[in-house]
Amino acid sequence: MSEPAQWWVYLLRCADGTLYTGISTDPDRRLSQHNAGTASRYTRARLPVRMLWREAQNGHGEALRREVAIKKLPRSEKEKLISPSRSRKRGNGA
Repeated sequence: MSEPAQWWVYLLRCADGTLYTGISTDPDRRLSQHNAGTASRYTRARLPVRMLWREAQNGHGEALRREVAIKKLPRSEKEKLISPSRSRKRGNGA
């Protein structure tokens, strides 16, 4: 039996300066999909996008809950998450 997939929550900055939050088991592949215009309607209209932050989660459910929590944050709190003083790739529990 194979190991369960590692889930990630990520934040993108779109070309218009807006932020987009999503989840994926492969954030690099997902970034390529976003920039190809095949991942979401929101980012398709705001290309190119850059991944600024991602955080590992223990499972799909945890990733979904974290995504919802981040989406509820004010923009200023999201900007703190992606500030250069924080790591781009965080392990779970960090």
